[in-house]
Amino acid sequence: MRGLGERMGSLVADTRPLRDEHFRRLWLANIITVVGAQLTVVAVPAQIYDVTGSSAYVGLTGLFGLVPLVVFGLWGGALADVFDRRTMMVVTTIGLIGTSALFWLQAALGNADVWVLLGLFAVQQAFFAVNQPTRSAILPKLLPMELLPAANSLNMTVFQAGAIGGPLVAGVLIPVVGYEWLYLIDTITLFATLSAVVRLPRLPVEGPTTSPGLRSVLEGFRYLAGHPVLLMSFVVDLIAMIFGMPRALFPEIAHVSFGGPDEGGLVFALLFAAIPAGAVVGGVFSGWVSRVDRQGYAVIVCILVWGAAMTGFGVAVGLAEQWQTTMLSVALLMLVIGGAADMASAAFRTSMLQSAANDAVRGRLQGVFIVVVAGGPRIADVVHGAGAAMVGTAAAAAGGGVLVVIGTVVAAIAVPSFVRYRIARSADPSEGF
Repeated sequence: MRGLGERMGSLVADTRPLRDEHFRRLWLANIITVVGAQLTVVAVPAQIYDVTGSSAYVGLTGLFGLVPLVVFGLWGGALADVFDRRTMMVVTTIGLIGTSALFWLQAALGNADVWVLLGLFAVQQAFFAVNQPTRSAILPKLLPMELLPAANSLNMTVFQAGAIGGPLVAGVLIPVVGYEWLYLIDTITLFATLSAVVRLPRLPVEGPTTSPGLRSVLEGFRYLAGHPVLLMSFVVDLIAMIFGMPRALFPEIAHVSFGGPDEGGLVFALLFAAIPAGAVVGGVFSGWVSRVDRQGYAVIVCILVWGAAMTGFGVAVGLAEQWQTTMLSVALLMLVIGGAADMASAAFRTSMLQSAANDAVRGRLQGVFIVVVAGGPRIADVVHGAGAAMVGTAAAAAGGGVLVVIGTVVAAIAVPSFVRYRIARSADPSEGF
């Protein structure tokens, strides 16, 4: 029984990063903050639709969110490679608190101007885009390299859990308490993060720094181009997301393939929740990630699993007409498996960026990472929507999964150094495999 307990203990999430007081405070604060953040994620488009009655205006949140995310993600990474990163975290967290408070104020005053909402949303995303590369860049200063995969898994598990629970809570609360209370909750919970970041030690950048302008951003891209392993971490993620993320097909699949109502319904909600749910399950049982030395190889395997799962999802959708209930269960299972694989892949890729890059460029590379993570799924929405119009949802989803597998294998063959990449451990190397 003891042997079984030890094996089970090695499977569940590796909590050793929580022994560091600074990481522990940030992580616990993130549990609190992510609840409020997800309430705002739901409240903004809901209020826009309430004000305008137009899905077109709701769709503008994509543009008003993506542009500042790209611009300030890249520039924010450059800022994080110049200024003390603790200071950057404090300033951007205060900025997020301020924008959340303004969201509360406009709702409390009964604002009916959609451009005020969209403008505030753009400013909020700009602060977020600077905050996130900085947050990721500080982890290697707090933790040993071998614990970075576990730390990233813990962070992603909290985020994905919030992505499931937040919308459900917001959907219940909006008709009861109104938008202003959701924004107020977000504002209050952000003070937990502020409390954690002000207690961080000074985190100056190691190595030479330059002014955080366009030249600095371009230098980050040049650094990336000269390091094929790091560059490939972005390439394979784009392959996985652009060809393998079928979320744009979920409304049609829920309605046409599985008989849900055209305005949404349970099947629609289950499809959207399945990938985050898989990521949470993968995070809970992520104890193995800290023992993996060959992180490049692990990323390739995870993305191949993702591609195979999306292929299986497409096949299940194609067979839904004959066995609707059974194929719905299979389709959801494939999305859950894909979500778990994507969580592990993201943990390894983030850790590779944090450990293999020089400290002087970590912020800029994390800025590129934010842009890729945000941009890939949005490109996927366009690709899958066009593909479904030509060949149908099942073929688009399954074909996308196949393309992920093919593209990943080609990338692995083209850059074998990525597959061979190993983490440099300060602990006993016999613990890895």
